[in-house]
Amino acid sequence: MQALFLFSLGTVATLLSSLPATASSSAWFQSEGGKVRLVTTGAPDEAGRLQGALEIMLKPGWKTYWRDPGDSGVPPQLDVGASTNIAGAEMAFPAPQRHDDGYGQWSGYDRSVAFPVVFTVAKPGKTATIDADVSLGMCETICIPVQTRLTVDPAAGADDAADAEAVKAALAALPAKATADFGITALPGDHETLEVEAHVPGDPAAADFFVAGADDYMFAAPRRTDDNGKVVFSVPILDRPTTTPTGAGLHYTLTGSTGAVAGVLPYP
Repeated sequence: MQALFLFSLGTVATLLSSLPATASSSAWFQSEGGKVRLVTTGAPDEAGRLQGALEIMLKPGWKTYWRDPGDSGVPPQLDVGASTNIAGAEMAFPAPQRHDDGYGQWSGYDRSVAFPVVFTVAKPGKTATIDADVSLGMCETICIPVQTRLTVDPAAGADDAADAEAVKAALAALPAKATADFGITALPGDHETLEVEAHVPGDPAAADFFVAGADDYMFAAPRRTDDNGKVVFSVPILDRPTTTPTGAGLHYTLTGSTGAVAGVLPYP
């Protein structure tokens, strides 16, 4: 399954301002816990970027997962390898919630959610068709795996302001870029623990920290300590690569009473 990574938060404002009033989307795929579709803006920009979103409409009482659910769960994945003239896709994630089902903690959503996706057209100006193999999980008392192929022909999209607004809303719901006042500072840890200090405006008690395992890193749920207003999250490292990866780092999301931010954390 082709992995998808968070696209640069700095591009969100540009994408929001460049959305056209036309769109194309796939048919809805119906599942026991809800329905899923791909919606796009209908045409790529001059750089070959086609904005879209993976929409998940959940039935009441159902949940779905973040990019790294935790000990269990099926993260949403999207493979565009069967597409025509699509070189790749990048998916972003709104801030999750932490859930405890009595068996363990996991990260996800108890409401309908949309994951923005930027598709890259290999040869702008040429015909492009998205054939996306989607895999995700929906949970009520038990979890149901959802697997389907969603097809979009961007050139066939009719004028549909509602679809364009759906993509715009998905982009607007993303966390903001982390800053010194709302973000994290990595602390010295050990080989088995990732430690960060959280900086959050508003009520410190509302802070929560989510880090996504990748590049052979795997994490357990964080443990939180508070000391005179200083909030520290200690995250057990369940597995790690034998050597430090060469990538940018690990994606994280920090939530608080005033909203959420996202950033990249150096490999521990």
